[in-house]
Amino acid sequence: MLDADSGWIHREDPMPKLLTECLGTFFVVLTIGLAVTVNADAAPIAVGAVLASLIYMGAHVSGAHYNPAVSIALFAHGALSVSLLVRYLIAQLAGAALAAFAVHALLGATFGPAPGAGHDVATALGAEVLFTFALMLTIFHVGVSAQTKGNDYYGIAIALVVVAGAYVVGPVSGAAFNPAVAVGSIGYGALHGASLSDLWIYVVGPIVGALLAGVAYRIQEADDA
Repeated sequence: MLDADSGWIHREDPMPKLLTECLGTFFVVLTIGLAVTVNADAAPIAVGAVLASLIYMGAHVSGAHYNPAVSIALFAHGALSVSLLVRYLIAQLAGAALAAFAVHALLGATFGPAPGAGHDVATALGAEVLFTFALMLTIFHVGVSAQTKGNDYYGIAIALVVVAGAYVVGPVSGAAFNPAVAVGSIGYGALHGASLSDLWIYVVGPIVGALLAGVAYRIQEADDA
């Protein structure tokens, strides 16, 4: 875990953290919803750009998780308390739900990840596990490891994994890599008649991928422990 100078350590007062997690998740999910609704081809670049910017905005306050899978993996790593984890999850899910509402208010549309045409549930689940693994492993190495302490590239490195993943498995799984994206968008869509049947893929897949990344990171860093 990096020290306070890195910006990834958590402050004592929870309110700035929770507001940052809510706002960051809101704008990530808002960008996803607007992009896939208006111009899906540009979505990976738009999402990557806003994610990088929001990470730099919020890393020194909350750690800029904006993703329940990230928070759960960092909790498993010992970097987050139970009480703060629960509050982070609530803030992230609230931000995602508000974003889904905002997309509907602006465009009259709902959205949500789903397995692509010709791809089954197992394939979509595997894609979510694999690229969340890559995302979380990158987060550990650029945002947690003492070996990269104080670097300036962490936001770009993290965002690039999301961009790459969105391009290569977007047509397979929808490329959520984030349970908040799914819970907010699919959950809001359910209020307007959409199905909840695919929701579990985007909750289970990212969490499993993030936790497996934590295991891999511990092995990689074992010699420096």
